[in-house]
Amino acid sequence: MNIKILLTLNDCRIPLKSWIAIHAVYKFINWQKISSVLLFIFMLQYAVAQKKPIDFVNPFIGTTNYGTTNPGAQVPQGLMNVSPFNVMGSSLNKFNKDAQWWSTPYEYHNKFFTGFSHVNLSGVGCPDMGSLLLMPTTGDLQVDYKNYGSTYKDEHASPGYYSNYLEKYGVKTEATASLRTGISRFTFPKGKSHILLNLGEGLTNETGATMRFVNDHEIEGSKLLGSFCYVNNQAVYPIYFVMRLSKKPIQKGYWKFQRSGDAWENEWNKDAGKYKLFTSYQNELSGDDIGAFLSFETIENEQIEVQLGVSFVSIANARENLEQEQPSGGFDQIKTAAAKKWNEDLSKIEVEGGTDDQKTVFYTALYHALIHPNILQDFNGQYPAMESRETLHTNGNRYTVFSLWDTYRNVQPLMSLLFPDRQTEMIKSMIDIYKESGWMPKWELYGRESYTMDGDPAIPVIVDAWMKGIRDYDYQAAYDAFYKSATCVDSTNKIRPDNADYVKYGYVPLRAAFDNSVSHSIEYYLADWNLSQFAASLGKKEDAKLFAERAKGYQHYYSKDYGTFRPILPDGTFLTPFDPLQGANFEPNPGFHEGNAWNYTFAIPHDIPGLVKLMGGKRNFVEKLQATFDKGYFDVTNEPDMLYPHIFSEIEGEEWRTQKLVTEILNTHFKNTAAGIPGNDDTGTMSTWASMNMMGIYPLCPGRPEYTVVTPVFDKVTIHLDAKYHHGKDKLIIRRERQGVECYIKNIAIDGKKSKGFKVSHHDLVNSNEIVITTGSR
Repeated sequence: MNIKILLTLNDCRIPLKSWIAIHAVYKFINWQKISSVLLFIFMLQYAVAQKKPIDFVNPFIGTTNYGTTNPGAQVPQGLMNVSPFNVMGSSLNKFNKDAQWWSTPYEYHNKFFTGFSHVNLSGVGCPDMGSLLLMPTTGDLQVDYKNYGSTYKDEHASPGYYSNYLEKYGVKTEATASLRTGISRFTFPKGKSHILLNLGEGLTNETGATMRFVNDHEIEGSKLLGSFCYVNNQAVYPIYFVMRLSKKPIQKGYWKFQRSGDAWENEWNKDAGKYKLFTSYQNELSGDDIGAFLSFETIENEQIEVQLGVSFVSIANARENLEQEQPSGGFDQIKTAAAKKWNEDLSKIEVEGGTDDQKTVFYTALYHALIHPNILQDFNGQYPAMESRETLHTNGNRYTVFSLWDTYRNVQPLMSLLFPDRQTEMIKSMIDIYKESGWMPKWELYGRESYTMDGDPAIPVIVDAWMKGIRDYDYQAAYDAFYKSATCVDSTNKIRPDNADYVKYGYVPLRAAFDNSVSHSIEYYLADWNLSQFAASLGKKEDAKLFAERAKGYQHYYSKDYGTFRPILPDGTFLTPFDPLQGANFEPNPGFHEGNAWNYTFAIPHDIPGLVKLMGGKRNFVEKLQATFDKGYFDVTNEPDMLYPHIFSEIEGEEWRTQKLVTEILNTHFKNTAAGIPGNDDTGTMSTWASMNMMGIYPLCPGRPEYTVVTPVFDKVTIHLDAKYHHGKDKLIIRRERQGVECYIKNIAIDGKKSKGFKVSHHDLVNSNEIVITTGSR
């Protein structure tokens, strides 16, 4: 080895003691005999130092503690997710989908595996999807999931990949995915083996399916899904599928659960109350609890691959999706491609400094934020039109799963920063939903509207992007849609169902014992403030004035007696008796949705100065806001108050509280463990709260193109920008300079110039080269 290699070793920052030792022995040994050993040591150290963003993702974060994520395989914004399904069939499971409200196919502490489910939701609070269950077994054929399920061990997951080992059968299971297809690989022992496709079970609230053997290697069919959260029980739709096997079975057939009749009927019907096997019938089968079995004779460690393509348009499209996305190469090729896509997306942000656990929390949070919204269109561009299900065509991406009440707060702003091209296509999808159905999405799912949650959330999503310069879409159609939902006062307005009262009084009175009147209004105020910004930008001065005035209506709800918002009765008086703490832990609560008065009272980010004045001035305001933390009223898992820590940065001289609280919340609630998300991830919303705060910036108010500057977790954050959208700039750096161990911000400099206050505009952020945040003692 020559001196050049030695210098290379030194450049890679081998510890000084190691360098001295190497240099000392160099003079006394035959270098050629051990050069290969040292080269190996060097390469090992170099590999450890060069971990990629994908290596820091832990898909098990959020899979317990009601985070409702899953460790399944998928690609960024992919339609397909292949998740282990372990929430039914055994007392070994701590959580069971049929024994309690359960909204995810997987729970970390459960032990009973009943297959891989295809097309799953991440971080949601209501059950749906999670169907097309694929299960390998051995030995005697069993088709009842209570009997064929198995405990498992050796569980592994990484972005785009999942694996475990079924203890009952000695089978290794693996899953990976492309945009619209999944592929599973099962490694069997010697003997009789089976692959089961169960269409009768899943998370969806709907039953019913149809299936048909196409040939010895292929099954096609459809499964009914929908009724998300039961708010709109008519919002159902079929998912079409084509499944292919790499090996011809020696036997195949169906099963169907037969309903029991009266005792006399059951005497001659031997299948009553049982799963009936169809071993000679091979034509189409339909029903509520049906499935297919395929049996094989396998040799030791024989692998069988199962491809499954889906479509929300047709079986023919599901087949084309499969042919186009899995043409050759098999499992390993699909797995490698999935990992490559994830690493490319995660590499949009590079972090330096911090611990490995902090990097894992950060990159896993970013990973969760890139799951939904996901694409809906097939490979050929076809998709089902909103509500009508008419087959339409798009030249770009048509997105779905718009959990907007959650994501308008941070996920969509993050997309504007990192992936403005995707944000543009998401906005175009939202506008097309309006053109197809007459209304913007609220909580849209695969072309149907669930009407779940509150407000008019499409407005802050699009206006926030508009104010940040993302404008390549039909903005006039967007404005028309917003104006319609904001002014329509009849029963056709399902976006704002109580808009007649809101327009008439400036607030929504409590008309039912446990309605969400206050929560609805608070969301309308923010939406109307955003609409006023949009109108002003378009030169619609009168509209801007109208909606800006409406946005001040929150003042009606403030009760001086309690220092909180309080429901108002139809006669104009406050609700009496009243408990501002009622509503914790999903307790029924008059006026408030998933929270109490304390969780909503400060949720007026568009007018903090007005709220300060309403509450009696700065000192009283700060004391009341601080009390939500000191008395334990703050709930980081609740969307309306997740902005509370950042409100202090709106008050001059109190910004230190934001820095302290954000640091404490990150350290306490976001960890590299299965319980590392403090509640429902809500399609990436909780995760994005963590990731953006860890970067050092957080969007307090949608429609206001600026970020609150908080204490970064990392010493250096490099954000790679889309030069097309950011004035030719391709990256920016946020650097933390530590003057001591404490978390308080002492100075902010943008490209060497000291910044006033603790905010940075979106324009300044994306046009700067480096933002230096100096931290230390208060």
